[in-house]
Amino acid sequence: MTPVYSVPVTPEPHIRELEIKRSQFITFVGQASDRAAAEAFIRSIRELHPQARHVCWAYIAGAPDTTVMSMSDDGEPGGTAGRPMLKVLQHSGLGEIVVAVVRYFGGIKLGTGGLQRAYSDAVILGLAELPTEQRIPQTRLTLEYDYPMEAVVRHLLDQYPTTIEHCDFQARVCMKLLVADSDRENFILALTNQSGGAVRVVKPIQHDHS
Repeated sequence: MTPVYSVPVTPEPHIRELEIKRSQFITFVGQASDRAAAEAFIRSIRELHPQARHVCWAYIAGAPDTTVMSMSDDGEPGGTAGRPMLKVLQHSGLGEIVVAVVRYFGGIKLGTGGLQRAYSDAVILGLAELPTEQRIPQTRLTLEYDYPMEAVVRHLLDQYPTTIEHCDFQARVCMKLLVADSDRENFILALTNQSGGAVRVVKPIQHDHS
């Protein structure tokens, strides 16, 4: 089970600048709950700096333990930018995070070790005063039941911290809700017991950390 973790709170990119031997490194940090959001963020930074020689990046698109992560050296020598950037993110304990570092070359080569330190330091600086908030890993469930079960379901919803996303009242009630991963199994067990199995619970194939 994924524990509570922190994510960036950045309606606009969080920006920090660093100069090393005349090269300018501009760090942009944003939130990325999935791969599409991370890639859109990176594209937006490229559009802001079309003249930059390098726009290197790394992201963890989900909870800190997700496998949805990636990185790029964007033309810098292999392993000198993306990997050290991602390593800083992994050690930060943050999730749903994307970082892009724009470099304007100052005419002095930094060497392999110098580049690795520079990109690491640029990300460390970007995370230093980053506003964050806690995220509780949640699972999206779909409940299907007949109208006589409405009181049972509503009573249980009052006992667990859940968020109702959508409720469709047709021949049967179809409710989509979010429940904390830590409460999921107890919630389903209580629902099954109190409804005598009359409430059908549809669980997703994978967790939703939105």
